[in-house]
Amino acid sequence: MDLIVLRPLAIVTLCLACLPLGGCWVFGVASAVGDNIESLKKIEVLAKYDGLENRTVAVLLQVDMQTAYEHPTAMANVGLNLAWTLRKNVHGVRVLDPTVALAWQHQNPSWPAMSLGKIALELDVERLVVVDLYEYRLNPPGNRWLWDGLAAANVGIVEHDGLDPDAYAAEFNIMGKFPDVENLGRESATERSVEIGLQKIFVEKAGWLFYDHLEDKYPDRAR
Repeated sequence: MDLIVLRPLAIVTLCLACLPLGGCWVFGVASAVGDNIESLKKIEVLAKYDGLENRTVAVLLQVDMQTAYEHPTAMANVGLNLAWTLRKNVHGVRVLDPTVALAWQHQNPSWPAMSLGKIALELDVERLVVVDLYEYRLNPPGNRWLWDGLAAANVGIVEHDGLDPDAYAAEFNIMGKFPDVENLGRESATERSVEIGLQKIFVEKAGWLFYDHLEDKYPDRAR
């Protein structure tokens, strides 16, 4: 099939020919296209903490007993995927195998009460990324008939070779939501799909703390 190429003059002529049918329509379409392109623009966002580069790192997840009971795979899945995300995107990082980190946590159930420096020493890493998942749900409180996933956490970074290895060198709060539509009924999606979507968004936002990346310029308009 032959391709038809319109030269700039031909394009202007075509636009002028359309004017008797409603000149504002042509410019209205152009404006709408421009707005759509603008809404899809990405911007570069720098890492909020870049101290994982060329370091050994362990990722630890902490959840409350209710979350561990109601969502038994959440801690392992988030920890594994966050470790994989850091390994993929942070230059020179060496991330402790998440199965080893998880096994150590199970063998030391009182680890949250340990000093941070001792934890880093036992795991033999220079950095700890501790994710305290203080809220994790798939439904609105008290309503299991709607999907409204939310994962929120405090993320603390320990520098074992820093000035104070027993304190967080940096702390951040992150939150992920899924789905991004309101009043989605239970019959519209499966529990597994909602949980996978929520964990994907949460891990992405947690990972973004540690490396430069692209984000939607207008996140609300890009939906």
